[in-house]
Amino acid sequence: MTLTFKNLPLNKQHSLLVVTIALLAVLAYLFNDKIDRLFVYQYQLISQGELWRTFTGHFLHTNGIHLLLNLAALILLWALHGHFYTLTNYSLLFITSALVCSAGLFYFSPQIHQYVGLSGVLHGIFVFGAIMDIRHKDKTGYLLFIGVWLKIAHEQFYGASEQVSALIDANVAIDAHLWGAIGGLIFSCCYVIISIKKQRCATQTGP
Repeated sequence: MTLTFKNLPLNKQHSLLVVTIALLAVLAYLFNDKIDRLFVYQYQLISQGELWRTFTGHFLHTNGIHLLLNLAALILLWALHGHFYTLTNYSLLFITSALVCSAGLFYFSPQIHQYVGLSGVLHGIFVFGAIMDIRHKDKTGYLLFIGVWLKIAHEQFYGASEQVSALIDANVAIDAHLWGAIGGLIFSCCYVIISIKKQRCATQTGP
């Protein structure tokens, strides 16, 4: 799909949650010094019962460049696939990707003591958009779907870009990308299955 201003998904149901997430991330950055200790993902504190950190930590960022990179990706994904978003599916997609990402880090990457940023969730949102493209017979969806998993595999075998690490002033949590994408895949599969069942029911009960 060619991106132009005219075909941007500006409808409220397509854009409201994206704007809300962006604003929350900006506010979290502006008040980082006051809320960081309470909301950041920290393995030790989560293991002690502070479970809200598994969600809130995704809105925090290491520095301004880290924030801008993630917001740029958030907006680009919206521009590409926002027409598939609704208030319900996007909120559930975001929550699922965030919690699966954090659960994956907690149980399988305990060496990551602290994590912040939207990048894990963004990989889940990317996977959802690619699958929606495929479902709507847009061949670019296959390229996007294969591409994101190749990127994740490359990171797992060869590590993250040193340049990106320098920009965000932190190690890139490549495992967060993996688990965020898996979260997006889990949600997308459930979403497609439920959508197909609804379509079949509507066809069977139609006039």
